[in-house]
Amino acid sequence: MPNRLAHETSPYLLQHADNPVDWWPWSADAFEEARKSGKPVLLSVGYSSCHWCHVMAHESFEDQETADYLNAHFVSVKVDREERPDVDAVYMEAVQAATGQGGWPMTVFLTPDAEPFYFGTYFPPAPRQGSPSFRQVLEGVHSAWTDRRDEVAEVAEKIVRDLAGREIAFGDTQVPGEEDLAGALLGLTRDYDANHGGFGGAPKFPPSMAIEFLLRHHARTGAEGALQMAADTCERMARGGIYDQLAGGFARYSVDREWVVPHFEKMLYDNALLCRVYAHLWRSTGSDLARRVALETADFMVRELRTNEGGFASALDADSDDGTGKHVEGAYYVWTPAQLREVLGEQDAELAADYFGVTQEGTFEEGASVLQLPQSEGVFDAERIASIRARLLEARGERPAPGRDDKVVAAWNGLAVAALAETGAYFDRPDLIEAALGAADLLVRLHLDEHARLARTSKDGRVGANAGVLEDYADVSEGFLALASVTGEGVWLEFAGFLLDHVLVQFTDEESGTLYDTAADAEKLIRRPQDPTDNATPSGWSAAAGALLSYAAQTGAEPHRAAAERALGVVKALGPRAPRFIGWGLATAEALLDGPREVAVVGPVDDPATKELHRAALLATAPGAVVAVGAPDSDELPLLAERLLVSGEPTAYVCRNFTCDAPTTDVDRLREALKR
Repeated sequence: MPNRLAHETSPYLLQHADNPVDWWPWSADAFEEARKSGKPVLLSVGYSSCHWCHVMAHESFEDQETADYLNAHFVSVKVDREERPDVDAVYMEAVQAATGQGGWPMTVFLTPDAEPFYFGTYFPPAPRQGSPSFRQVLEGVHSAWTDRRDEVAEVAEKIVRDLAGREIAFGDTQVPGEEDLAGALLGLTRDYDANHGGFGGAPKFPPSMAIEFLLRHHARTGAEGALQMAADTCERMARGGIYDQLAGGFARYSVDREWVVPHFEKMLYDNALLCRVYAHLWRSTGSDLARRVALETADFMVRELRTNEGGFASALDADSDDGTGKHVEGAYYVWTPAQLREVLGEQDAELAADYFGVTQEGTFEEGASVLQLPQSEGVFDAERIASIRARLLEARGERPAPGRDDKVVAAWNGLAVAALAETGAYFDRPDLIEAALGAADLLVRLHLDEHARLARTSKDGRVGANAGVLEDYADVSEGFLALASVTGEGVWLEFAGFLLDHVLVQFTDEESGTLYDTAADAEKLIRRPQDPTDNATPSGWSAAAGALLSYAAQTGAEPHRAAAERALGVVKALGPRAPRFIGWGLATAEALLDGPREVAVVGPVDDPATKELHRAALLATAPGAVVAVGAPDSDELPLLAERLLVSGEPTAYVCRNFTCDAPTTDVDRLREALKR
């Protein structure tokens, strides 16, 4: 019989709806039940494409004996971290403070007042490598709760006090300057892996936000080292197993520092961010590889993640059926030499093994290899390789596919809108711009209420109950602002303005300019979450600073620019010390130092000269430049106001820091003005 999760919209929660555990969703009712019954709360946090979440679910939550014990002694609450990033952030901070590490599944025991007192991540069904079994943990917590309740209460109160004392120091009231960004570049250089690209050791995550900073820093200063780190990292990732060499799209991270073996889940946010990174790298260098990867990644998102409603699903699972009924990580993606021969025949299999780095020993598990492009030199027959790739892709399509998390997350869809809009514009792919418009339309129709408040998620056209957090407002604004620049449609700028007004009112501390991850009127947790550092996506803090700055450049709105500048004070503090973890803040600081430039292109929208000027403006590498395009009498966008044609021809205006260049009708002069 299904439990209470059967009525939820989260695919992750629905995966647990048939567990014998009497799960509750996160709710006031769950904690009221804990108070009435005198039981502690087991909080289990995960997400649908999390491999070890599935393992623990199968080992423990599907086990009747374990479920009986849980149901007798605990109120069990299951949370999808992608639906409730605020709940996840608050308790993850507690887990990391107590244990020095964190991860998912996250297992936390709480008092009925939601105060944590015992923590962990994955617990095995039997003791293993010094880790107690899940049943031992449950029995220990039950014993402490029953026999030493006062001691447990003291621990919980101390933890909450300690968390309250971890308020973020704002750092600096000044915006970051030249020296701070140069210091951040030096810090990245120290962490750079010159042999394999990327930063640090294993596991290695795609550093999309740091690369955006490097590209902008090079554009503003001409620093060749910054461009080289960005280009080499992108090439190594694109040639590695982290990139799907058959169908495009990136896996979550590499378990090794060489980018060979990925953790196979594919997340919307990674692919949106990396699609944009490769498009921007192409814009800076003209690299054929960057162009190919940007387009293949965009096509992957549209082909495999777009939902029936026009939004984009959250993720594809790492695990899939290996053909025997057993779910195995990477089964869909890896190949043995024998499997290559079965599909391609002897000669083409030999070529494919050489081209894609498939070895007899295997680069993954049980003799299987992850496809990569290890050959940086050598000549291959392009037509033959294309045929091999097509046949392998067709054969792979016959394998059981990984599950898809169809949940539409507002923030990640905002990132996808920005990436697809820009990629479509750069490479003359109107279908990609249409896909961006479809997702943006869904966000407006379904996620945005009559007060311009955002809902965090939806699924199958049904909006979720959870309120949007700062990253939702910021990233959706980012997507809408990119659409305004690409399409010239002022409605997207208006919607961005509605969302950013909420950021000013609901998420910003009036005195300090500090940004919070949840709105002032959101559900009160044991602590109001607040984190300026990037993780898998830009922090809400950095993303909001970027969107506020772009909106101010488009509209001249002084409160929004002032808020962006105040928010960037934390970048001055953290940028030189921890540049890998505040890349988007650094990229936004580059835009602030450059102006950012404001480009208005006026002319008949169907005139080829208007289109050429507009394209030149979009392809400018000036950090954070904003673009408006429209007819000379248009009131669509504020930057077009009082902009006239010169000699009756389409004309471009470039302004920066309240100073404008002479208007030009010459596309080469426009390019030159945007390089200076």
